[in-house]
Amino acid sequence: MDKLTRYPQRGGDRRLLDEILDDGVVAVLSTVADGQPWSVPIAYARLGDRIVLHGSTGAGALRHVAAGAPATLTVTHVDALIVADTAFDHSMNYRSAVLRGALTPEAVDGAELLEAFTDKLLPGRSAELRANTRKELAATTVLTFPITADNWIAKARTGGASSSEGGWSGVLPLRKGYARVEPTPGQELPVPASVRAALEASEDGARCAPVS
Repeated sequence: MDKLTRYPQRGGDRRLLDEILDDGVVAVLSTVADGQPWSVPIAYARLGDRIVLHGSTGAGALRHVAAGAPATLTVTHVDALIVADTAFDHSMNYRSAVLRGALTPEAVDGAELLEAFTDKLLPGRSAELRANTRKELAATTVLTFPITADNWIAKARTGGASSSEGGWSGVLPLRKGYARVEPTPGQELPVPASVRAALEASEDGARCAPVS
């Protein structure tokens, strides 16, 4: 699990792992139940050396991994399409990470983790919200996935086409960001600072993104 056997030169260090995790929002959580594979997409946030997941207490997959079932967590970013002059040499530039292990239910500091989770996805948002109610917390499962020295692999591909026969080839970068704010119809409230900041950051990133 902790070593790449194919294209080992694409393997990355902890810095790359953190970058992949911090640039993502949704991961695929996979486990096995009754001999069958079970995978679900789930929102996550990295807080230091652990990844925080949460969901309904009624979610079957979360109950299963909370009971101790081993799991993997996979995050992938496609950064560019590689356009080659043969179909065989078309490819993608990507960053991906896979973690393997057991998740820990966090009943004690679950409320604090939920606030940190919210602020990781949208910085400053928790301060704009009321506190979670007891009922809301009781209906929510909070789990953490530890990041240890040997339970993950991070890898990335960069660059252009691996070979050429003389035809056109190049890199087609992908952009990611928020396009606009769409308030709930009928409301006349000002846009919260956290939402404005996220949109402005996306607009700045789009202006600075190189065009190849």
